[in-house]
Amino acid sequence: MNDTTLARDAVARLLRPRSVAVVGASDKPGALGASVLGNLDRNEFAGEVYPINPKRDAIGFRKCLASVDDLPGGVDVAVLAIPQAGVLDAVRGLAARKCGAAIIFSAGFAEGGEEGKAQQAEIARIAAEHGMVIEGPNCLGLVNHVDGIPLTFVETDTIAPEGRRAVAVVSQSGAMAAVLCTTFQARDLAISYSVSTGNEAASGVEDYVDWLVDEENTRVIAMIVEQFRRPARFLAAARRARAAGKQVVLLHPGKSSAARESAATHTGAMAGDYKLMRRKVERAGVVFAETLEELGDITEILLRAPALGQESLAVLGESGAFKALTLDLAEEQGIVLAPLNDADSPALRAVLPPFVPVSNPLDITAQGLSQPEIYTNTLAALLDDPRVGGVIAGIIQTDPVTCAIKVPAIMAALEDRTIDKPLVFAGLDEGAPIPPEHIAALRDKGIPCFPSTERAFRAMARLGALASRDLATADTAALPVPGLADHHGVVAEYRSKELLGPLGFSFPAGRFADSADAAVSAAEALGYPVAMKAQAVALGHKSDAGGVILNLADAAAVAEAWERIHANVGAYDAALVLEGVLIEKMGARGLEMIVGGRNDPDWGPVVLAGFGGVTAEILQDVRLFTPDMPVEQIEAELMQLKSAPLLAGYRGAPALDVPALARLVSQVGAILAAEPSLAEIDLNPVILHPLGQGAIALDALMLVERAAPAPVG
Repeated sequence: MNDTTLARDAVARLLRPRSVAVVGASDKPGALGASVLGNLDRNEFAGEVYPINPKRDAIGFRKCLASVDDLPGGVDVAVLAIPQAGVLDAVRGLAARKCGAAIIFSAGFAEGGEEGKAQQAEIARIAAEHGMVIEGPNCLGLVNHVDGIPLTFVETDTIAPEGRRAVAVVSQSGAMAAVLCTTFQARDLAISYSVSTGNEAASGVEDYVDWLVDEENTRVIAMIVEQFRRPARFLAAARRARAAGKQVVLLHPGKSSAARESAATHTGAMAGDYKLMRRKVERAGVVFAETLEELGDITEILLRAPALGQESLAVLGESGAFKALTLDLAEEQGIVLAPLNDADSPALRAVLPPFVPVSNPLDITAQGLSQPEIYTNTLAALLDDPRVGGVIAGIIQTDPVTCAIKVPAIMAALEDRTIDKPLVFAGLDEGAPIPPEHIAALRDKGIPCFPSTERAFRAMARLGALASRDLATADTAALPVPGLADHHGVVAEYRSKELLGPLGFSFPAGRFADSADAAVSAAEALGYPVAMKAQAVALGHKSDAGGVILNLADAAAVAEAWERIHANVGAYDAALVLEGVLIEKMGARGLEMIVGGRNDPDWGPVVLAGFGGVTAEILQDVRLFTPDMPVEQIEAELMQLKSAPLLAGYRGAPALDVPALARLVSQVGAILAAEPSLAEIDLNPVILHPLGQGAIALDALMLVERAAPAPVG
């Protein structure tokens, strides 16, 4: 599949067809072709339907065509409900008849071996040549609920949104698309479209997201994606969705898979595929769901409730134990609770009984059973408080009588007022017999309902993180590296420093030496003490090979170190031949950090920074950054590292120069954006000094690959 976005009108012919051919049509119960015809008829499809079956003259009231060659020209979409062996010829015939699109159910293509891969590639070639949209192969088809068109073999009754805000489902897995739609319908949420993309021979998830951005019924796009085949196109579509006020919610299996290893740098080993993908996609404004349940929960809040404008939440409860549990869960999930107390919350204080203190979470005790207006008044006060971005009501439901006291009082808080923040109803006692009319009434008022508070907290935590996410971009100037084009493969430390030094990177004063005498001369010129570091393209991690010797105090020590360092490296790998050594002036001690980056062939440039040194890959206390991030945003994120207290000045130590570290991260990003052939860059360790004294990189390594430029995303 090439890296172009399909034309909108081409996708529209697939999703909103006026004519449909069913290749492999049947009236045999259980046959795929029979299921497709049954869906079209039961949902009263008003367009032309062309059954194709060489063994039948007619199916029901429709005349059968013998082959796709008998179709009239320009049918919008053909559903291929036939075995894999006949698909390629059918696609050729459909292209000749100028069919707009095809849906291929059958499997056995790219996932089925070399022959299947070749057939799928040929399908893609035909589609590109003729401007066809192919959904699949190995897919479940699609359902257009807006126009009542189910092109799937799963028995489906469409339900039009009828003015309600709707979710569109886009999933590579057909089974998961069907599961997700069942979940949404059970919650009485409107669905606009559901598309399963399967193997994505000639259309992918990004094409459907891009089309749905302009679809008037769709407000949320819920996605299940195992692999983005055209990442740059997806990022562009996701940004378009955000600009249009539509939210993409993504479930992406694969977090636990091993990261792609790199022999060259620490950075390549730590910036794994999933982490890199997530950083890029979150920067495009996408919300991640960790589970299928979360995907449904987040979507429900987005569709029913007003947007969460700020991350601070308030929790209304009726139990001291629940209050303690909430505080634990809030800390675990990273939920920000608005600070509320008696002194600064007069509206709340005025409506609570004297023995109930103002707090967040708020415990109104069982008093609400005898004074239901407490629910109304406290909720109204919380919804009016500008410090509160959203409210979760954790309610003990118990029985229908109790619900009849509490639910109307909660709903009364929304009467005669404009609600600009979400209120979520969450039951503490899952399974309590709450009458369905109460759930319906709450939903009608725009209140999402959850059977457990934990689910509500997790969903709101994801949305709170989105609300606090800084998506501002900086127009950072690209920073080309003069002379980089003369290099290929691993660029040794001394060469890397020669290339990067003129661009403003700070390194220790140093000189390259290719003999013992030259090493002594370099040390004399620099001044003692010095460090000696082995230099060879094939020697990525020098300390592992005994290739670093520190604190050499005089000429004799330098001469002895020359012999020792060659012996160490020879014992480590007899085939390794050193180019020479790098002599550097020893500097002041500081905190060891790491800054590095890579130009990923799929996702483009990304920068990694965090706590470094020889234990960098063990500690993994790092964050990823994109080249478009402003320096101020980089600095703020560095202070979110797990060991960030060390940066702020720990136990009387001075605060460190985090602004200098942030500028270094920005510089690395600018280089990667300017140099697509720079596969990886690694500065480790970077010594961070007290505020105002800067950051100095002790080591530098680059990997240059002459390949197609990476996408910028």
